[in-house]
Amino acid sequence: MLEPRISVLLVDDHSLVRRGFRRMLEDDPAITVVGEAEDGHQAVQLAAELRPRVVVMDFAMPSMNGAVAARHILRSAPETAILILSMHAEASYVRTCLDAGVRGYLLKNAMDLEMVAAVKQVAAGKQVLDPRLGSLDPLAGPPLQLTTRELEVLQLIVHGKSNKEIAVVLGLSANTVAVHRANIMQTLSIHNTAELVVYAIRQGLVSIA
Repeated sequence: MLEPRISVLLVDDHSLVRRGFRRMLEDDPAITVVGEAEDGHQAVQLAAELRPRVVVMDFAMPSMNGAVAARHILRSAPETAILILSMHAEASYVRTCLDAGVRGYLLKNAMDLEMVAAVKQVAAGKQVLDPRLGSLDPLAGPPLQLTTRELEVLQLIVHGKSNKEIAVVLGLSANTVAVHRANIMQTLSIHNTAELVVYAIRQGLVSIA
């Protein structure tokens, strides 16, 4: 009896990139791409609808990065394996993604065969970290203390949004956003927005796409 094919949801904000990934993955008869999403919000929605075995997702996307999207996806579909593709080799970015529950982290310039093999490995329950990350220890240091909602607010702060603008995007009141902003700064021991933005980017907590 044949094994069922591995169903994959592709997530990237560039249609040409998604097209290339689809061709690459579907060249393998064990894999089928069941859907495509162009941002984190759409990824969360389609993952809940399609229930793919694997989500292959870019880290750097506007409004919601791959790590935050992963948290949302795994909340409704904890059996989903998420493979993050990123341009960032810093341990802090890898840690942010692993804290979110992703099972694999590949650098964006991964070769075709590496991505196919990684999809099969995460679908089988294994963790995959790009060997080019070298001896980085993404598990070093304390775990991330921000909630998923706080990471969403932080992403929009980094994009220069005001409390009112963030409130509209996330469907919250401006007062609630202000509380989230204050909690983020208190948790991270940071006292102004400029420092917060620099810290968030350096630590891989947000994407700047």
